[in-house]
Amino acid sequence: MKIGLVCPYTINKHGGVLEVILALQEGLSQRGHDVKIITPMPRGDKDIEHPDAIFIGTSTDIRSPSHTTGQISSISDNEKVDEIFKKEKFDVLHFHEPWVPFLSRQLLQRSHAVNIGTFHSKTPETVVSRTYLKVVTPYLKSVMKYLQVLTAVSDSGAEYAASLTELPITIIPNGIDLDKYKKRSMRKKDTEKTILYIGRLEKRKGAKHLLRAFQVFSQDNPDVKLLIAGDGPEREKLEMLTEDLKIHNVSFLGYISEELKLQLLSEADIFCSPALYGESFGIVLLEAMATGTVTIAGNNSGYADLMQGIGALSIVNPEDTQEFARRLQLMLHEPKVRKLWQDWAAGYVAQFENPIIVDQYEALYEDSLKQYG
Repeated sequence: MKIGLVCPYTINKHGGVLEVILALQEGLSQRGHDVKIITPMPRGDKDIEHPDAIFIGTSTDIRSPSHTTGQISSISDNEKVDEIFKKEKFDVLHFHEPWVPFLSRQLLQRSHAVNIGTFHSKTPETVVSRTYLKVVTPYLKSVMKYLQVLTAVSDSGAEYAASLTELPITIIPNGIDLDKYKKRSMRKKDTEKTILYIGRLEKRKGAKHLLRAFQVFSQDNPDVKLLIAGDGPEREKLEMLTEDLKIHNVSFLGYISEELKLQLLSEADIFCSPALYGESFGIVLLEAMATGTVTIAGNNSGYADLMQGIGALSIVNPEDTQEFARRLQLMLHEPKVRKLWQDWAAGYVAQFENPIIVDQYEALYEDSLKQYG
């Protein structure tokens, strides 16, 4: 098959959606399919190259109502779109996050392929975001009419799209490279205990609630360290809050490399992702799971969808400081609970291995071509 994977975000910005697309491109290519990533050109970076990417249009960073950073991408040259489609002759165009203005709609309007849309994001349940949706919804409705097949990464991710269409939505979760994240020999040999946060420092990620819970937890655990890896608009406020709370064993690491992320995940005793809302899946939870690192996660619907069975032990309300602190205590210091969780995680995460997810998309493409091609 000739497949185009449409990414509305620039390829030089790391993120969960891009990681999924890159893994899908690699997996499908290994099976003999001709796969290209269609993505906007990063502003100010005209010399960027990627052997499997087709750059078209440009993108602009925006601050969304959910207090996260997003992008809007668009194309000014429709003739170039026609030239690309004529040259590539795609059988399938797979649009990731088709609600993101405006790249997907501009491509869909000129596409002659089978058009598949995948929804990754969970719509935040805030008043501001619901108001924002009143503006976005008409746009998404205009996009949906061009899509023949819909998927989502979870029930939470499907919720908003399902309200706008009568088409069935197939759930295909995100995947992970299990070999990459398996426990390695770098595990610390000393007795120092660490709790780790990795993520953007923005309001919805809940890092301030982790700091408040860690302050309470530290009263009985003064030797445990908290490492906060990542950057974002809330960093300065979080550093000030750390000072106000008089917590002395917190380190802000800033943006970290992929290699350091792997090291920190494998060394940590607890990985914590206290996101409040806006999560549809939780790839970062799978990464921690794959390293065998015990995890605590916010009780947003996306994380709750993912952490099934014994995994429910991970779910906590980040805004309940006392309960959050007790969960840190339980998951760090109770060996039987830790082993129970780790045994569950080792088996559970196997279903998300990349080749299994690629299998599902490959079958979807083939079935879609039979039906609509």
